[in-house]
Amino acid sequence: MEARASPDRGSSYSQILKSTALIGGSSVINVLFSIIRNKAMALLLGPAGLGLIGLYSSIADIAYALAGLGIQASGVRQIAEAVGSGDADRIARTATVLKRTSLVLGLLGALLLAAVAYTVADFTFGGPGYAGGVALLSAAILFRLLSDGQTALIQGMRDIASLARINVLAAFFSTVISIPLIYLFGTSGIVPSLVAAAAATLATSWWYRRQIRLRTPPMPVRQVREETAALLKLGVVFMASGFLTLGAAYAIRLIVMKAEGIAAAGLYQAAWTLGGFYASFVLQAMGTDFYPRLTAVAQDDAECNRLVNEQAQISMLVAGPGLIATLTAAPLVIRLLYSPEFYAAVDMLRWICLGMMLRVIAWPMGFIVLAKGAKKVFFWVEVAATLVHVGLAWLLVGAFGSAGAAAAFFGLYVWHGLLIYGIVRHLSGFRWSAANRKLALIYLPASGLVFGALFVLPPWPAAILGLMTATLSGAYALRRLIELVPLASLPATMRAWRSRSA
Repeated sequence: MEARASPDRGSSYSQILKSTALIGGSSVINVLFSIIRNKAMALLLGPAGLGLIGLYSSIADIAYALAGLGIQASGVRQIAEAVGSGDADRIARTATVLKRTSLVLGLLGALLLAAVAYTVADFTFGGPGYAGGVALLSAAILFRLLSDGQTALIQGMRDIASLARINVLAAFFSTVISIPLIYLFGTSGIVPSLVAAAAATLATSWWYRRQIRLRTPPMPVRQVREETAALLKLGVVFMASGFLTLGAAYAIRLIVMKAEGIAAAGLYQAAWTLGGFYASFVLQAMGTDFYPRLTAVAQDDAECNRLVNEQAQISMLVAGPGLIATLTAAPLVIRLLYSPEFYAAVDMLRWICLGMMLRVIAWPMGFIVLAKGAKKVFFWVEVAATLVHVGLAWLLVGAFGSAGAAAAFFGLYVWHGLLIYGIVRHLSGFRWSAANRKLALIYLPASGLVFGALFVLPPWPAAILGLMTATLSGAYALRRLIELVPLASLPATMRAWRSRSA
């Protein structure tokens, strides 16, 4: 029998599971709304329409990343540090500067995108016919950046419950507004639906931000300048990272579209969305609660490494079985959530699931770089990742068609996982715990076995093997999660089961 968690470690595991449950629960609800939204879009627009949504979304994301200068991520870090100091005036000063900076950057970003709309439309779509839609996206940039200033404060203060509510309400309003717009106006309703989604997020974040009572302190110009500089200094690095990541996504969609047409880009968009559904709530919880917690102990290498190992352990246990199940049931998932028109996305979805398994393992380590503020290391890792991702996509799409774009995502995380492990070994002396090495040796070979079986065995035997693997890995994960949580935190039936198995 494996050793049980100590009380302190059990409390830490409970915190991870609690935040994962809160943010993950809201993400599950978001996924349900996304399923409804994507199903409606698939039926109303088809693969070509989804390809158009993906391209417009990529343009909006890139403009947002450039205009925002990374203030959402840097704002969370600054607020978390201020909260850790216990200095109410410092919290208020940082919050005030964050709010004003978000407004200025939002206005500048919106004006800039509107000014270059013709050029962007011509480059992306091969003509100026979509320039009006690109210009309208500028409103979404403003709304998203205003919302960022509000959610960064909420997240930095670790009000996880409010963040979860914001996520759910924003997804609800986005769904009930966007579907009627697409139904009434077809492809002409795509951009208004993206703007409406951004407006819904702004409205909900404003509602919860106003519940945080902070006085606006008098701030001399020198102090404003110092606070703004501190916010933007790290923020520019985050902006560069976001731009590179989103730029890679945009480039890969263009590669697929140029090679096989806009419908193929729509298939890739569908596979990408589905592949991220299950992993997203683990990754979102990681960024929402784990990042501020890790920042607070970033100078204590032993504590930092302990938290990363614990987060990685919970993430693998929660995400692993679901990703294996998605890998197995890809054709059914595509049929239920989209339509038979999208069956060509099945192989892409499977490659993306493999990549997501590696992403879940690698992400906790990456937060060490962020928490320690290693700006240069973070920037060059992102540059290298972008080059590897786009380069692999260009090579593999040329050789294997659109499925090569999804295989490139898997290849990226094979490379990135090895690189980031070497980096954090240097930064904090990080090593995988024995428990995490064991989990990796369970879930990675299991995923590879199921993936290979789906290609070499007839459909039914491969599906049975996949379902058995998902069931066994899920049962193992449940048992380990129950063992990690303090006994008092468990329901009575689980306490009795754990006592008998001890």
